[in-house]
Amino acid sequence: MYLLLALAIVSEVTATVARKLSEGFTRWLPSIFVVVGYAAAFEFLASVLKAGMPIGVAYAVWAAVGVALVALIGALFLGESMTWLQVGGLLLVIAGVVALELGSAH
Repeated sequence: MYLLLALAIVSEVTATVARKLSEGFTRWLPSIFVVVGYAAAFEFLASVLKAGMPIGVAYAVWAAVGVALVALIGALFLGESMTWLQVGGLLLVIAGVVALELGSAH
């Protein structure tokens, strides 16, 4: 189940970065990655839900890890800035997801 969730996250992050690189869908190769990546992400996420993971936990992990990875990729590879306040916000989002995950285990 967690492997499928990881695949959903990687697919979504790939599609989101490709969306930036597609320059408004004017470049074909990144545009193809956008469409295929989002389709794969939703298919993997649907499989996670079908396997029994609660939707709140699955979506929270998918969204939070995706946001954190896209923000880091943007800062490290795409020349986007990141302030310490933004880093703190990402850490709070991740802490919230961990709390949801821990809370669902009981």
